[in-house]
Amino acid sequence: MTIRHPELTVRPLRAEEWDSWYGVLTVAFGGTEEEPEERALWHELTEVGRSLAVCEGERIVGTAGAVGFRVVVPGGAVLPAAGVTMVGVLPTHRRRGVLTALMRRQLDDVRAAGECLAVLTASEPPIYGRFGYGQATRKAVVSMDRGRVKVHTPEQRGELVLRLADPVAELARCEELYARLATRRPGTLVRQPGWEKVPVLDAPGSRGGFSALQSVLAEDPETGELLGYARYAVKGDWNDRGAAGVVRVRAVQAEQPWVYARLWEFLLDLDLTERVEAHNLPADDPLLHLVSDVRHLTPRLVDGMFVRLVDLPRALEARGWALPVDAVLEVTDAFCPWNAGRWRLTAAPGKPASCVPTDGPADLELDVRELGSVYLGGGSLAALAAAGLVRELRPGVLEPVSAAFRSGLEPWLPHGF
Repeated sequence: MTIRHPELTVRPLRAEEWDSWYGVLTVAFGGTEEEPEERALWHELTEVGRSLAVCEGERIVGTAGAVGFRVVVPGGAVLPAAGVTMVGVLPTHRRRGVLTALMRRQLDDVRAAGECLAVLTASEPPIYGRFGYGQATRKAVVSMDRGRVKVHTPEQRGELVLRLADPVAELARCEELYARLATRRPGTLVRQPGWEKVPVLDAPGSRGGFSALQSVLAEDPETGELLGYARYAVKGDWNDRGAAGVVRVRAVQAEQPWVYARLWEFLLDLDLTERVEAHNLPADDPLLHLVSDVRHLTPRLVDGMFVRLVDLPRALEARGWALPVDAVLEVTDAFCPWNAGRWRLTAAPGKPASCVPTDGPADLELDVRELGSVYLGGGSLAALAAAGLVRELRPGVLEPVSAAFRSGLEPWLPHGF
């Protein structure tokens, strides 16, 4: 893909250019400087060898990065994926084909690296559909009135004690628990070294009036084993009725339902607070079933991670399937034409899948974007068909194929990147 203005070129980033490259990204996102702690962490996590710069002469005017992620897919397999990040174009250089050229070069590089998926979170969701990215995960944003919501605790299966702890000091233990839970839910990132710092990033200048990040550990009183943890911050406030503080929940993790419920009981019972907020829960989080009155939960769903199939047959063969499927998919892919064509998908639970080119008649017709939307097991091909985005060519095939794509739990991205 050629940039429409020949004076602009795309090339790999050089390590010594990071500050100016990141400065371009900062301007592209409005010019607000990050806190030093945040900037230092993103510098540490940047994979320079996978980062791109668009240059006008020697001046950088556009940026795009990729990081090597490992993403859980339906069935519990963990696939390497390119995490697309730090994409920006100076406002003076928009509408010149810069973003298209970056996406073209980046997806070619991802394919050459042997990764069958690219994933991203979008600052503006409409941007990336034209490059084949489909919204694959959603997150629930909830706000609870502390006085009107109670948590039902499932039958307790043991004993626990709650202990306040420094979230950074206890990071290694919490990461061990996170790793054990990761493969249970599609979309979860099996964190690479360094990325464990992101969930506890807590720059004072970015707290917005909230306290420093706090954590509470749920432990076995006899063995000291970590059973679960919650990370949160509190913002004190008062009104004419008294204390009106807000608890902002960053994470709650536990292997056992009763431990998970106990941690939410703790969060909903903090003194001098009247509201509890969580800005990133799975769309089917257990909390939705544990609260006494869901009407006072006020949840809303927003987009999470977008998925792009870079190597379509490998991606479909690598994931698990809920039901048997034998269907021919006619796929359009204007941006990565090697994916376009008719593919016969044959799969069954617990067995290796096959996805091969075929000249046979197509059963379903769809774009690679829609495949990305359902790849992690969320959403529904049938719902997309109802919206006119998938076409059933053989009557009766849509419903079983749609069901085969589904996962038991909704896919979820635990944090941004």
